[in-house]
Amino acid sequence: MNIQAVLFDMDGVLIDSEPAWQKAELEVFNQLGLNLTQTDVEQTIGLRIDLVVDYWYKRRPWPKYDNAQTTQAIAEKVVAFILKEGQALPGILDAISLCKSFGLKVGLATSSPHYIIDAVLNRLALNNAFDAIESAEHLALGKPHPEVYLNCAKALAVAAEHCLAIEDSFNGLVAARAASMQTIAIPEAKFANDAKWVIAHHQLTDATEFGQVLNQYQLD
Repeated sequence: MNIQAVLFDMDGVLIDSEPAWQKAELEVFNQLGLNLTQTDVEQTIGLRIDLVVDYWYKRRPWPKYDNAQTTQAIAEKVVAFILKEGQALPGILDAISLCKSFGLKVGLATSSPHYIIDAVLNRLALNNAFDAIESAEHLALGKPHPEVYLNCAKALAVAAEHCLAIEDSFNGLVAARAASMQTIAIPEAKFANDAKWVIAHHQLTDATEFGQVLNQYQLD
């Protein structure tokens, strides 16, 4: 398989922000009286945050529903965490550098809104690292729909089948597979033994193992 571009998810791949999302969701939703548990919020990992809010409203409706307001409240808590404590996940900065050393195009395809993208890239000093950045923020459908990945491939001028996507969530993995891309799953350790990751072409413990996968492909 010929690979010309590597596309990175952001939350849970570049930066360990998934716990911050889950904590923020628990705080905001439970202030609204939903009484969610950690297991509950783990069900929606990888979904765009407005879709998460809609998901829970359909299942446990609350009065004075305002999706935008609830979404904003959650996102503000996540941004505060990123700017104060956000750290690059193991091996990810080296993985990006390795892609560039091989002359591969590098893209970012995320469900997060642009103000969170900006916070992450500023915190990790990656403002100039990506050849294309695509968000599902304003798309009709976020992940697991493949559009954000297809848009990123188009922005890079690389056919989707010549892209390798790196994901930590099952919803994101489904999106990348639906886009006909090669895939790497790097799930959170406590989910790593779940049988569902079998749909990924490769599963890694963390991005320090990325070079071993890249060596298996023909690179242009």
